[in-house]
Amino acid sequence: MVKAVRIYELGGPEVLKWEDVEIGGPGEGEIRVRNKAIGLNFIDTYFRKGVYKVPLPFTPGVEAVGEVIAVGPGLTGRKVGDLVAYASKAMGSYAEELILPANKVVHVPASIDPLVAASVLLKGMTAQFLLRRCFKVEKGHTILVQAAAGGVGSLLCQWANALGATVIGTVSTKEKAVQAKDDGCHHVIIYKDEDFVTRVNEITSGNGVDVVYDSVGKDIFQGMFVIIRVPWNA
Repeated sequence: MVKAVRIYELGGPEVLKWEDVEIGGPGEGEIRVRNKAIGLNFIDTYFRKGVYKVPLPFTPGVEAVGEVIAVGPGLTGRKVGDLVAYASKAMGSYAEELILPANKVVHVPASIDPLVAASVLLKGMTAQFLLRRCFKVEKGHTILVQAAAGGVGSLLCQWANALGATVIGTVSTKEKAVQAKDDGCHHVIIYKDEDFVTRVNEITSGNGVDVVYDSVGKDIFQGMFVIIRVPWNA
């Protein structure tokens, strides 16, 4: 038996139950992992409160780093002692140990602290999709990152800066503005103190930005159409 967090009813943190669970051994194509560090993500609260529906009961959590302690029959490519990370739709990371598909984990180099790896994989994959697939940011681009001091926002700023883009970020406080600057924002807008549309136009001399990465939503949606550099604004 191992310990895991279980949820039997939807609600606040009080519905989280720390219990003994039996998980068995890995089957074909599976590994058993003992978690070393578990990533906490805002999406976990959506499942706990029922915003996103999953059958009850369940063990929450989608991200962690752990050591492989058993492998399924005939499995190659993974071995006992490997340090691996995972972040997927298959929930269950709020546990001491769990069974995972071997093809859903990635190797973690010894040079990377498990705490770091567990905190960055899901957000890192999100940032990679946004910067390299959704819109391929390159040197010379100017981008706007809303909520630049957030988990994904901070990675977007660092990565885009390294790619050679000019990074504009919005934040809510002076403290977050300092963080955004440290993370690579060339220009930081405190949106509670100034209109981000006006400031972006000032920063870009009215040329706007090549892409906006937004995690805020409807409150700023219309403003983004004014500043993004697209044919209808040409």
